[in-house]
Amino acid sequence: MRSRYTAHVLGRIDYILETRDPSKRSDAERAAVERWVRESTWLGLTIVARERGGAGDDDGIVEFEAAYRTSAGARIVHRERSLFRRREGRWFYVDGDVVKNAPAKRAEAPGRNDPCPCGSGKKYKRCCGA
Repeated sequence: MRSRYTAHVLGRIDYILETRDPSKRSDAERAAVERWVRESTWLGLTIVARERGGAGDDDGIVEFEAAYRTSAGARIVHRERSLFRRREGRWFYVDGDVVKNAPAKRAEAPGRNDPCPCGSGKKYKRCCGA
């Protein structure tokens, strides 16, 4: 999960697609992923919960929140429960559902002097708020 988030941050489209379950891949997905990566500035990942997904499991569910800023400047928090499956020792993203009781929402913007939500340790006004 964290490696896929990092790939979104770094724009590594091939990695995002390669870690998608082979039964769920499509040509149309590349264009959507490229657009989302290009139009987003990623601000942070929070793992909310995990079910299974340990060393002895073949599948697992991760609930997470990924915060990002759109190219239009809106801050969004995407919350999802994602299914992962292990194939030949490697984890693949199968699919996910937006959490119904906590849908994707606009995040409250931090104040100028608040810590930056990207985790840099800087004030928001000196980092992503500049």
